[in-house]
Amino acid sequence: EHIAAQQNEVVAVMLETIQGEGGIRVLTPGRLAEIRALCDAQGWLLICDEIQSGMGRTGRFLACMHEAVEADIITLAKGLGNGMPIGACLARGNAAELFGPGTHGSTFGGNPLACRAALAVLHALEKQNLIDRAARTGDWLMSELRQRLADAEMVREVRGQGLMIGVELEQDAPQLVAAARAEGLLINVTAGNVVRLLPPLTLSQEEADRIADVLCPLIMALETAQEAG
Repeated sequence: EHIAAQQNEVVAVMLETIQGEGGIRVLTPGRLAEIRALCDAQGWLLICDEIQSGMGRTGRFLACMHEAVEADIITLAKGLGNGMPIGACLARGNAAELFGPGTHGSTFGGNPLACRAALAVLHALEKQNLIDRAARTGDWLMSELRQRLADAEMVREVRGQGLMIGVELEQDAPQLVAAARAEGLLINVTAGNVVRLLPPLTLSQEEADRIADVLCPLIMALETAQEAG
């Protein structure tokens, strides 16, 4: 009803295919297809923010590909340049006709060095089969974390796709960042209580083992300290 009331004011729906800063929250199966159908019915554009989830991170080139959904506009950045600052906007259909020469200006837009870096990334993804590797290694790592943390009462859920993994805890745990760093592991805690793992797509099996070996004891130690306190 709310959507129907607003339909004359809406031109597009924009969403993260998988929420990143929001805590590695994955849409339930079929939900993205429902949103696509709604947009089609209302004549709205569907814009998928794939800045974190794109470029093979989830085991497909774009996370929306897991649902076989085509967005009208895709935003890319982060992994696109492998550290080199670059962003891109992909469009199809009517959305592709909206921008033309002079519509948008940028001081560093189309920087040749950044674009060459992006091409090198795309080449590496294909030649080194990194997208399939992300899917396999990510599935293993999520399974391993779930198994090792199965008895941890403070762990609510281990979720994600490919090498975009979140471990949701019962409480905020920003101290885990420094504790992991002291063990040689770089992690991030987002939304206060979700350990976010975004390892490189070149992650080896040995390095995936290392992540589990370091992170799981730290979480268990945090739980023990909480119980003792």
